[in-house]
Amino acid sequence: MSSLFTPLTLRSLSIPNRVWMSPMCMYSAAPEGPDTGAPTDFHLTHLASRAAGGAGLVMAEATGVRPDGRISPWDLGLWNDRQQEAFTRITASIKAHGAVPAIQLAHAGRKASVDKPWLSDRYLTESEGGWQPVAPSATAYDGLAVPHELTVEEIQQLVRDFADSARRALAAGFQVAEVHGAHGYLINSFLSPASNHRTDAYGGSFENRIRFALEVVDAVRAVWPEDLPVFLRTSATDWLTENPEDTREGWTGDDTVRLAKELQARGVDLLDVSTGGTVRDAKIVAGPNYQVPFATQARQSTGIPTAAVGIITKPQQAQDILTNGQADAVFLGRELLRNPYWAQHAALTLGAEPNWPDQYAYAVKRRKH
Repeated sequence: MSSLFTPLTLRSLSIPNRVWMSPMCMYSAAPEGPDTGAPTDFHLTHLASRAAGGAGLVMAEATGVRPDGRISPWDLGLWNDRQQEAFTRITASIKAHGAVPAIQLAHAGRKASVDKPWLSDRYLTESEGGWQPVAPSATAYDGLAVPHELTVEEIQQLVRDFADSARRALAAGFQVAEVHGAHGYLINSFLSPASNHRTDAYGGSFENRIRFALEVVDAVRAVWPEDLPVFLRTSATDWLTENPEDTREGWTGDDTVRLAKELQARGVDLLDVSTGGTVRDAKIVAGPNYQVPFATQARQSTGIPTAAVGIITKPQQAQDILTNGQADAVFLGRELLRNPYWAQHAALTLGAEPNWPDQYAYAVKRRKH
């Protein structure tokens, strides 16, 4: 049997295969009014179609734990009852197609309050429906606004906000909660010395810089059922130390291994390993599998299950990542935008049985030519 299409069990949850849909922002929620941040018919179609397409786990996009946690005014949120209720039909539809519904809980930090990327991706002022971003330090992400430096009291409120959103995610029917600790957003900006210049208990040493991430994980794990998994997405490197010409200090793959050990001890079940996003001008040489070694490093150094991401486009490529022990699953992003039925076609290519919906299967399997 194809390793890509064998189940993966985390705690009591059996995920039917290892082809998972990566969280991708769609910038399609209402930016204001009573439905602010609530998923729409677009989100239902978008997410459910990937479940029908054979993905074993379908993860909703980065979802703000409070209004200023959204990347843009058009992002999803999960801080009120209306949003929670709107998610229930999405989780039900994903489950109906045999997939596991997951959600990425997030706060955008200093990279918040920006325009849709296909319009300008620039910072939006309050008069344009935006807001002042927040961060561990009053240091702007290149080209965006200077953020408000969080007080310790505000940090503790953010920890509670993540826990509250996790409670709502569970009530809405999600079976996996992922904490977004990557791509230069709030948690990642605490982790990296490139963006965290604090001198209190949340800055300076490695132990201090990971404190907020661990407090969020503890708070989410405390409200999440013992028999269901929690993931954390990490940027395994800022891509600064890999460049010998860049003298800036950044987060590294070795730091990620140290963090992974702490996460394991606190009940994180899988590390979703991405890279970059903390510094706009970091030099990243991207190509097929370019982020996979970081997933492998964390997996082999700690034993924590990992998922690999980044320019994974071919069935055999994905299969080899698993067969070679480089990761336990693969997250596909843009490839699933191009082809929502990638998993079904990959199953055919690799000699596995596609999991077509009954409404499609009777016709698809009858075709001889």
